[in-house]
Amino acid sequence: MSEWLRVAADGHITLTLHIQPGAKKTEFAGLHGDALKIRLAAPPVDGKANEALVKFVAEALSLPKSAVTLKSGQTSRRKVLEIIGAEVSSIADLASL
Repeated sequence: MSEWLRVAADGHITLTLHIQPGAKKTEFAGLHGDALKIRLAAPPVDGKANEALVKFVAEALSLPKSAVTLKSGQTSRRKVLEIIGAEVSSIADLASL
């Protein structure tokens, strides 16, 4: 298992992410140390980047936004998301996008 992807005993999945807000487009950008890097077009103002992140990850995994929760890092570039109801294999494929 990767350092940025963890599966809890209850089946919930946590992702450690490095976020680059204010990018030209929203996309996965490979690994950044022990985190998956995501570039977000949204600015880091008034929680817009956090909202865009949750929406982007949910859409990438074909899940409802309610299945993706920002657990930590509300004001940091390093964030932890909790995901419910996704397959580990589909999430692991995100690092190669």
